Amino acid sequence: MQTTASREKQKTPFETVLVLQGGGSLGAYECGVYKALHQHGIKFDIVAGTSIGAINASVIVGSRSDEPAKTLEEFWLDLSEGVTSAGLSDEIRPYFASAYSALFGNPKMFFPKWFVPSADYFMPYFWQYIYDITPLKNTLNQYIDFQKIRSPDKPRLLITSTDVQNAKPSVFDSKYDNIEADHVLASAGYPFYGISWTQKSGKYLWDGTLLSNTPLREVINASPKRDKQVYVVDLFPKNQPEIPNNMFEVWHRARDIMHTDKSENNIHMSKVITRYLKLIREMHGILRSSTLDEKAKSKFTQLESEYHSLASERGGIIDQIIKIQRHEHAHFLLEDADFSIATIRELIDKGERDAKETLATCNIEQ
Repeated sequence: MQTTASREKQKTPFETVLVLQGGGSLGAYECGVYKALHQHGIKFDIVAGTSIGAINASVIVGSRSDEPAKTLEEFWLDLSEGVTSAGLSDEIRPYFASAYSALFGNPKMFFPKWFVPSADYFMPYFWQYIYDITPLKNTLNQYIDFQKIRSPDKPRLLITSTDVQNAKPSVFDSKYDNIEADHVLASAGYPFYGISWTQKSGKYLWDGTLLSNTPLREVINASPKRDKQVYVVDLFPKNQPEIPNNMFEVWHRARDIMHTDKSENNIHMSKVITRYLKLIREMHGILRSSTLDEKAKSKFTQLESEYHSLASERGGIIDQIIKIQRHEHAHFLLEDADFSIATIRELIDKGERDAKETLATCNIEQ
């Protein structure tokens, strides 16, 4: 039987985790970040994402080729469209491209309801969605081998969604679930953009962003025993010195605040729990070396079992967090709907540059 001392001395290797946010076309930035991390030789034990982050995470883990970074970039270039790039300036292109997506959709991702005859076609008040994301399912199957995701030698994949009926998170975990394209779609149905929900496993599921755009809490809950080194890609700027000038900029700033990384509290609570466990461990050591009467010994034996259970179940901490932050020079509300090829290429390049700069200033342990 393993002794208390040997259990206390054990130290499992930390897990390296990649957390990807939701953010529509801004997910191309995450593609660039992953390219840099891959070039740096960083291997991940867990890849977690929501919305477009879940899509990126699924491509990374289930890439049909042995070069996931290359596959992810090909995926994004395939999603992009060229009609809104030719001859347009950088200032005008985002407006035209987002309007084009809203009116005509994206053949690789979604199409508007008004392109398909239906019984309620002339009764938009009763529509439950505006955009159907069935095309995305076909694109995912083109780039992702879902059998690979289930392989034990692949990173563990976590994708998050929101239960429409009870407002609870619904997390799909490749360690336990046979993840399919519908699981990924379930994470990407953002109702404020009129995107349809997905029915899966008897549930109606919306975008995981509605509950948390940075699924670090879900990572901690899924793997609470091991310490972690976490890479977070933050698509929405936390700081903006300029005060918004009009309602569109007001909505843009409010959106950024709602979607920006809020994992500081998760990290703080992880450290608090760790301090509590260390304190309990020291008190446990004192009691073990003390002379106790029979009644106290009996009570200590009961508490010892509970202590080891707690230490085992919630013993992991966030050892290090590396955040790659996207910055912006202009504030455009529908920037996450700009799929023009010029913008997609620019986001990929910027993500790669920012990640390389961040890695150069961090002390990364592998």
